[in-house]
Amino acid sequence: MVLTAWTTLAVLGVYFWTGVMAGWARNKYKVPAPSMDGPVAFQSFQRVQANTLEQLPLVLAPLWLCGHYLGDRWAAAGGLLWCVGRILYALGYYRDPSKRELGFIVGMVACGALVAGSVTGLLSRNLLQ
Repeated sequence: MVLTAWTTLAVLGVYFWTGVMAGWARNKYKVPAPSMDGPVAFQSFQRVQANTLEQLPLVLAPLWLCGHYLGDRWAAAGGLLWCVGRILYALGYYRDPSKRELGFIVGMVACGALVAGSVTGLLSRNLLQ
């Protein structure tokens, strides 16, 4: 489960990065806290951070379940794919909100794969017992 643990830190690192970028945008566009009103570019940075927070339960829970029941390498691969998807999502959203689709799809495929891996691992353990 060492790879799963490192991947968990990578997932949290992606979330931390989106938070830093949201703070950077607040400073760049001079939007004082706690206001969320500001230019569209500022709002994009805030939405990426909020959307990434919403995704954390969808990736972290199946990441650990998959790591425990299916295997460390499978879980790490799915978690790292989610990280790539979230980075693509963020970079696309920062440029133009309509460019976030590929990253969203990659991230959701990763979450789906982690859930499927968790189910596969659970079923195989239950059938073998």
